[in-house]
Amino acid sequence: MSFDRNLKPTWRRGYRFQFEPAQDSHVLLYPEGMVKLNGSASAIGTLIDGERSVTAIIAALDAQFPGVPELGTDVEQFMLVASDKHWIDLV
Repeated sequence: MSFDRNLKPTWRRGYRFQFEPAQDSHVLLYPEGMVKLNGSASAIGTLIDGERSVTAIIAALDAQFPGVPELGTDVEQFMLVASDKHWIDLV
């Protein structure tokens, strides 16, 4: 089954993506705790706004980081993991 890059990710209700100075990284806050995100996940997370499609997110990242092999696949994998962990909704 192929991933639909036209889907638009949005952070789930009750989840907040933000930069946390104490962690010196982006984090995802939710009622039960916090997830510290790595650099790649942070770059993707900054583009999740409920308006951009996965295709648009990939294009924006490709402009920031040209020539990264498998960029699209990496973004798809993040979306699948984040959806599976209930961090995002894909609509």
